Amino acid sequence: MADLDAVLADLAGESAEVDGLVSALPGPDWARDTPAEGWTIAHQIAHLAWTDRKSLVAVRTPDEFPAEIEKAVSAGERFVDDGAAELAGTPPAELLRLWRDGRADLSRALAALPSGSRIPWYGPPMSATSMASARIMETWAHGQDVADALGVVRMPTARLWQVARFGVRTRDFAFKLHSLAPPPDEFRVELTTPGGGTWTFGPEDAPQRLTGSALDFCLLVTQRRHRDDTGLRAEGEEVTEWLGIAQAFAGPPGEGRDPAVPA
Repeated sequence: MADLDAVLADLAGESAEVDGLVSALPGPDWARDTPAEGWTIAHQIAHLAWTDRKSLVAVRTPDEFPAEIEKAVSAGERFVDDGAAELAGTPPAELLRLWRDGRADLSRALAALPSGSRIPWYGPPMSATSMASARIMETWAHGQDVADALGVVRMPTARLWQVARFGVRTRDFAFKLHSLAPPPDEFRVELTTPGGGTWTFGPEDAPQRLTGSALDFCLLVTQRRHRDDTGLRAEGEEVTEWLGIAQAFAGPPGEGRDPAVPA
């Protein structure tokens, strides 16, 4: 079980790294396109601020969250895009302030929750620790879009463990999104860490396994890279299927990214 304080510290660190990508960015550069079709850098930061806002509703006033779910169902696939667009036109300095204030408020609210609390969400309800892990995953993934738009190569950190763990835990969710029965047995997942060690998930003697770098795995489960552009190796039919549908974020099935065009 991950410690909430440690996860919140990682969330603060991941947020600070993405903040550093945009804090000194000239205003016109906020309009740069990112790899997500129709989304600029402003949309990426707006989405993080918007999701923090929705998370605060879930944490502070959970009885009001069913209405948020109804809004999501009514809006359909446009729900997330419309949320990002809602704030993307905000002047960059103000948008950055909104994101900073919102993420700080959310961290304080999560830290104050009684132990054992369950937080409603667009997917299954979560613990405070799981929600903080989800915010790390989203912050890292949308930060990757910003970095790609700016041509910045980020150095992977030990915080990737949070994203990798979340990616493994959402395996069954990804299968269900595609109306597929989740495999009855756990997979073995062995990932090379940024420091050269190994992170492992699942039983050592599992007949199906996935191996590769933690960075590649995180890029895959957040749908920031196509499976063909990673060095991940699958052993087993169901693991191979998972590579094509893995999705660590809530919502309808994502379209993922196209394979890179050879130079």
